[in-house]
Amino acid sequence: MRQTRTLATPEQGFARSRRSSLLAAIFLMATSAIGPGFITQTATFTATTGAAFAFGILASVLIDFVVQVNIWRMITVTRMRASDLANAAIPGSGHVLAVLVIFGGLVFNVGNIAGSGLGLNAMLGLDVKWGGLLSALLAIGIFSSKRAGVAVDRLIIVLGVVMVVLTAFVAFVSNPPLGEALRQTVWPDTINFATITTIVGGTVGGYITYSGAHRLLDKGTVGIENLEAVTQGALKGIAVTGLMRYVLFLAVLGVVASGVAIDVSGKNANPAAQAFQAAGGQIGLRVFGLILWAAAITSVIGAAYTSMSFINTFKKDVTETGRNRATVVFILISLAVFMALGMAPAALLVFAGGFNGLVLPLGLSIFMSVGWKRADLMGGYRYPRWLLVLGTLTCALTWWMGYKSIGPIFAFLSM
Repeated sequence: MRQTRTLATPEQGFARSRRSSLLAAIFLMATSAIGPGFITQTATFTATTGAAFAFGILASVLIDFVVQVNIWRMITVTRMRASDLANAAIPGSGHVLAVLVIFGGLVFNVGNIAGSGLGLNAMLGLDVKWGGLLSALLAIGIFSSKRAGVAVDRLIIVLGVVMVVLTAFVAFVSNPPLGEALRQTVWPDTINFATITTIVGGTVGGYITYSGAHRLLDKGTVGIENLEAVTQGALKGIAVTGLMRYVLFLAVLGVVASGVAIDVSGKNANPAAQAFQAAGGQIGLRVFGLILWAAAITSVIGAAYTSMSFINTFKKDVTETGRNRATVVFILISLAVFMALGMAPAALLVFAGGFNGLVLPLGLSIFMSVGWKRADLMGGYRYPRWLLVLGTLTCALTWWMGYKSIGPIFAFLSM
C-alpha cells in the first residue's frame, strides 16, 4: 500500500529550524574553541603540570558556563550583536571590543592555518606551507559558495564529532591514571592561574565568546520565547568543549605518566604530536594529523566568521553577502601572514589564548553592566539575579586571573 507523505505544520517547521540553528551554534562555538591552540595548550600544560591540570580544566568549564550562558541569553533577548549592545550600554566600548576581538581572531587564525598545515603534514606528509594554503583555500571556497551558511553548519558538525571520537580512542590506548586524574580534578596538588587564564582564553575568550550567539542571531533564533532553548544550547556547547579537553588531557596524561618525556619548549615543539605518536606509533601520528586538521579548519571558519560579524560595528548596512566577502579577505590576510612567517610555533598559539583570556573580562564587564543597569535594552525582561551574581563574580575572577597571569604568559613566550 502506497504511503502518503504528510506535510509539516508551521509549528513543526519552526521547531525543526530552531533545532537546526541551535545545533549549528553549539558546534560553531565548540569547534571554534577546539582549535590548534586548544590542542597545543592542553598538551603543553598536561606535560608540565601533570594530573594537576585536571583542576584547571574543571575551573575553565565552570567559567565557560557562566560566561556563555550570560552572553548567549543577553544577545538573544536584545537581538543585538555584542559590539552594538556594548555601544548602546557604554558609547564607544563596542568599537574597542570589536577591534580587540578582530585582532585576537587574526592572531588565532594565523595559528589555525598553521595548524591545518601541520595536520596535513602529520596525516599525509604534505609540506606544511602547502597544507596551510590548501586548507585556507577550502575555507575561502566555503564562504564563496551561495550556500555558505549550510556548508559551514554541516562541515563543523561532522568534523566536531570526528575529533571527539578519535581523541577518545587515543585516550583509551594511552591508558591514563584515571583515579589520580579524578582526584586532582577536585583536589589538585598545585594551582596555576596562568594556565587557567590561558585555557579559558582558548575556549571562551576573544571571538569564541560570541561565535555561537552571533550564529543564533544570524539564523533568527532570538527573543524571550527562545531563551530556554538558547540556554540549553549554550550548556551543550560547553559540554562538548569540556569533554574534548578532558579526553585530550587524559590521552596526553597517559603518555606522560608512562615516563615519556615531551618537549614543550623547543622552537618547533609539537607536544600533542609527540604524545599521540608515543601512544600509537605511526598510526597515532596519522590520527593526530586528522584531529589537528579538523580542529584547525573548523577554527579557521569559526574565527573568520565571528571576527567579521563585528564589522557591522563600523559599517551598519553590511549584508550577509558583504560579510562573506569580508570573511574571505580576512582569511586571505591570515594566510599571507602565515606564509610570511612560515609555521606558527606553539608559543604563538599559547599567546593567542592568553591574549583572548585578557580580552574576556572587558567584554564580560560590559555585559554585566547591561544586566544590572540597562533593562530597557532587554525590552523590560527581568534578567535572573542568580545569573547576574555568578556573572559578576566570574568577571571579577577573570580580571584578577588576568592580572596575575600577565607576567607568566609573557615569560612563557621568552622560553
